[in-house]
Amino acid sequence: MNKLLKLFSITVLITILIINVKLNAQTDSAVDSVKSKSIMFEDSENNPASPNFIPNWHDMITNIPNDWVKYFSVTWNANKIPLYLTVAATTAATIVTDDKSWQIVRKWHDEKSFNTKFDEFFTEFGDGRTQFGMAVAFGLYGWLGKDARALRTASQIVQTVLASGTVVQVLKHITGRETPNTASTPTGVWRFFPSQIEYHKHVSTYDAFPSGHVTTTLATVIVIAENYPEVWWIRPVGYVLTGLVAWGMVGTGIHWWSDYPLAVALGYTFGMIAAHPEGIPAEIAGKKINVMPMYVNKGFGISVGFSF
Repeated sequence: MNKLLKLFSITVLITILIINVKLNAQTDSAVDSVKSKSIMFEDSENNPASPNFIPNWHDMITNIPNDWVKYFSVTWNANKIPLYLTVAATTAATIVTDDKSWQIVRKWHDEKSFNTKFDEFFTEFGDGRTQFGMAVAFGLYGWLGKDARALRTASQIVQTVLASGTVVQVLKHITGRETPNTASTPTGVWRFFPSQIEYHKHVSTYDAFPSGHVTTTLATVIVIAENYPEVWWIRPVGYVLTGLVAWGMVGTGIHWWSDYPLAVALGYTFGMIAAHPEGIPAEIAGKKINVMPMYVNKGFGISVGFSF
């Protein structure tokens, strides 16, 4: 049932997006529209900045190493120090209250069967199948409708999920943090550089930090939003969905709240990198992510703000 509901949700979101784009496109001149479509596949151009640019089928894979290089070049800049100090401070602050905040969400999770299903649905919504499903939907639409933008979006979703997901897995294998469900202490034990044999035997004992679900969900939202900037609701809806994924995983005991600040920073950065193969513009690189602890119902959560 959850899988069918998730598939339905993806279909509805993409259908609404396509209708919205079509309505916006009606404001353009008919001549420009016909001209654009006529050259879409005849002149794909090699310039990634071109609106008619269509990536090669393998770009979603071969661009990944360059994404990692770009990530580290963008990250290790002096102007990023405030961001990562914020991420570090927020992670530390939420670690202190992780047990209390988890108990609050877990209590809500256990109160009613609806709450349990709600958390489980959004936990599944954040797994890779959803993101790849969206990539397939955009790809099919782009191929059938000869829409270069939809094809780029499909390719970049796969690219950002794989690129960011790989970094998350490396960090998980380094930090070795217990999930709430397996925690042997109130906030979970951290076993840095754990035995990889033990890791694969008992994955949930080591893979809490950071959250791959939040990273890849947010990265997907950023890719879609950057490719369809005229569709105003993509960001707010996408951010709410990402927040619900985070909530669901705390409720199901897969993650702590402190697993999310770094995940947000990773997802946003990798999404921007994939969406701008021509290079991240200065004004976009200057956008800020604000991750702050938030006191709610006698417990702590995370407030994430984006300036754009």
